[in-house]
Order: sequence, then structure tokens, then C-alpha cells
Amino acid sequence: MELLHSGKVREVYADGQDILLVASDRVSIYDVVLPTAIPDKGKILTQLSLWWFEQLADVVPNHVISSTDVPAEWAGRAVRCERLDMVMVECIARGYLAGSGLKEYERDGAVSGVELPAGLIEASQLPEPIFTPTTKVAPGEGHDEFMTYGDVEEALDKERAAELKRITLEVYRRGQEVAEAKGIIIADTKIELGMGADGVLKLGDELLTPDSSRFWAADEWKPGGTPRYLDKQFLRDWSSSLTGWDRTAPGPEIPDEVVEATRNRYVEVYERLTGDRWA
Repeated sequence: MELLHSGKVREVYADGQDILLVASDRVSIYDVVLPTAIPDKGKILTQLSLWWFEQLADVVPNHVISSTDVPAEWAGRAVRCERLDMVMVECIARGYLAGSGLKEYERDGAVSGVELPAGLIEASQLPEPIFTPTTKVAPGEGHDEFMTYGDVEEALDKERAAELKRITLEVYRRGQEVAEAKGIIIADTKIELGMGADGVLKLGDELLTPDSSRFWAADEWKPGGTPRYLDKQFLRDWSSSLTGWDRTAPGPEIPDEVVEATRNRYVEVYERLTGDRWA
């Protein structure tokens, strides 16, 4: 087995023709890996992704080969996957205004070139979900930047761009439908897509997790306020309250109470969505 890549939170190994994705308990914010791990985080992300891959199997195929044919020491946090030729575009769907999308809207009245109605505020629900792709930047080479749909067409081609948009918005719509029934709002989400050896576009990486999505407690949501986050935005907000951290490495140590509060959010999302208790 060969280590191909060690990312911020995952290791990628080659095992013959397959790939093993191993999710650690590391956590990153603002592209900085913090020195304190969140217990069980990698397992929760892996198990929740597997659950979502199954829920959305009729929307788009995925890269999963097996969640059990993995080394015993990685049980629960590793997935055996098909190798994909990844599309070099971050595919993001937004149904609500928050984060970098809110900042761009406040500046331009649009997000990724998509014009939005005037008068929207933080946490406003958009008239309909929008596709807001960004560039995919290698670790250490800067931050992802918004792309317009025209940029995606130019970088790829019109047919492929249309397929990325269709899949991204349908994944978001179906995910949001499931989550709403469980009292959770998915404000936005990022997915990864790649081409399989069979020429089929497939989902890779993770899917609709607290690391790749913005989850809010539905009963505490209202436009103009900050809903209760059920994702790692909680950590971003905590770090922003620090004085002196300039968002560069090394990041700050996370206090025990913040570690526990963060883990509790990951567990809550898992349990509410899947209906299963986290052991």
C-alpha cells in the first residue's frame, strides 16, 4: 500500500487499482490544521458520507467500493474507493446566504455571477438554489476563488459544465429535502466529482457532512440572525473571538470544552439525519 497524499484531514493510499480514503480526527479552519483533534470526527464523517451515498445513489453514482474491506486499524474511518479523474472545479450549491457567499453578495449583489434580489440579509433563503462553483486550489497554493458558470464552460466544455450544475443542484435539493424532515437546514454544500474508468461522472470524497456543508438547526433559523451551527463553523466563530490569531499556522489549541461542544454537534447531525445512535 502506497501513501499518495496526506491532506488536511485525510490520507489517500493506493492499494492496487483501488484507493483507500482514511479520515483522521484532525480539523482545519481557514486552511489551517489545528493542533487539537476532535475525537471520532473522522469516523462520523465517513459513516455519514456512506449513509448519504446510499440515499442519493439514484441521483448520481459514487466512488465507493467497500466500507468493510479495509485494514482493521482503520475500521469505521476508511473507505475503499474507485480511482476517479477528478474534475478541477469545486461544485457548490447554495440555498441560503451565508459565509463567503454573503460577503460577495454584499459587495456585488451576486454570487459567482448569479444575480440575486436586492435586500437579502444573513441567512436569507434564496428564491431557488444556485450553483456557485469555485476554483480548486492545491494545498498551500492559496484559497479557492469564485468562478462564474461561463468560467466553468470555458475551463471544461458546455456539456460537462451543464452536467456539473445539474448534479450539484440535484444533490443539494435531495439532501435538503431529507434534512428538513429531520429538523436541519442545509444552507450550502460542496461536492467533488470525477470521471470513472467507465466514463461515468461520479461523486467522490465526502458527501453532505459537517465539514463540506453548512448545517443549521431549523427551529432556530431566522433571516438576519446567526442560526445555531451544527458544523465546523462553530470552530471558526470560536477562533474569530481570539485576539491575535492571524489565521496562519500554527493554529491555536482548542480548549476541552470547545472540543466537546464541537464533537457534540457532529454527533447531533449524524444522529438526527440517520436516526441511529452514535456509539
